[in-house]
Amino acid sequence: MDQNQEKLTKRRLILFVLFSIVLGWACFFLIPFLDLSYGEGLSIAILAGAMFTPTVSNLLTRLVTKEGLQKLYLRSNFKGNIKKYVLIFFVPTLLVYLSGVFYFLIFPHQFDPELPVLKEIQAATDSAGIPVQSLLLITILQTLLLGPVINIIPTMGEELGWRGYLLPKLREFFSDPVALVITGVIWGIWHIPVIAMGHNYGTDYPGYPWLGVLAMIVFCVTLGIIEGYATIKLDSAIPAAMIHSTVNATAALPIYLAKSGYNPILGPAITGLVGGLPLMVVAIVLLVIVNRSRNITKPCR
Repeated sequence: MDQNQEKLTKRRLILFVLFSIVLGWACFFLIPFLDLSYGEGLSIAILAGAMFTPTVSNLLTRLVTKEGLQKLYLRSNFKGNIKKYVLIFFVPTLLVYLSGVFYFLIFPHQFDPELPVLKEIQAATDSAGIPVQSLLLITILQTLLLGPVINIIPTMGEELGWRGYLLPKLREFFSDPVALVITGVIWGIWHIPVIAMGHNYGTDYPGYPWLGVLAMIVFCVTLGIIEGYATIKLDSAIPAAMIHSTVNATAALPIYLAKSGYNPILGPAITGLVGGLPLMVVAIVLLVIVNRSRNITKPCR
């Protein structure tokens, strides 16, 4: 890469990150500005809209720097990669289930087969006539069969930015393992306002909100490595969006099995530091594979 191209790519990186943070945080801060309750009513729509700000930032950066619309990472590259897509469809869901099992093996006293959390959700919805065990089974089957696609539109809104723009640009300056980690850190920082509002961890835990912010950054780095690896291998942001969709659809399942009073910083969801350990092991293995690989190509410069 010549010096002029290097400067231009750095400018694009900086602009993209600035656009993403400013636009994302502007959406997030609408919630307290409008005096809304986080996770209820209009705030849900605002959060859904915020998920598209990384893609908007991608397009804005391209417009401002006259980059054009080449290499958007929108192609699935499905041909010849059917087995990889089958793995992407099912393995992340199974990994979330494994994370829940792992957490309750570490903290068996927090497991409650009476499903008190799910009963509370059931009481607040139209599913009161369904036995709670049947509701759990239905939820498991739905997430297993539909998890990778049920949230695919909003998760694509994020992934076309993080894995479809930020990661390829970082790979032009850093090794793949470093680029994957930096992408995850920036992704985690993007979440800071909503973590302070109670996203994933609530507000009633020791070290609020900074311990929650740290846990979220760790989680984003971990999941970002897995999503980024899939993006690099398949040269597409679609697998990352599928994995992200799966996580969004399944992350609450272990919570249904927990007693009240658990520490969300630790788990049982995979966003916790203990609940997320199986995910971390997978991420570390993939980092080692990426570091040793000679077959994963760099993006065009």
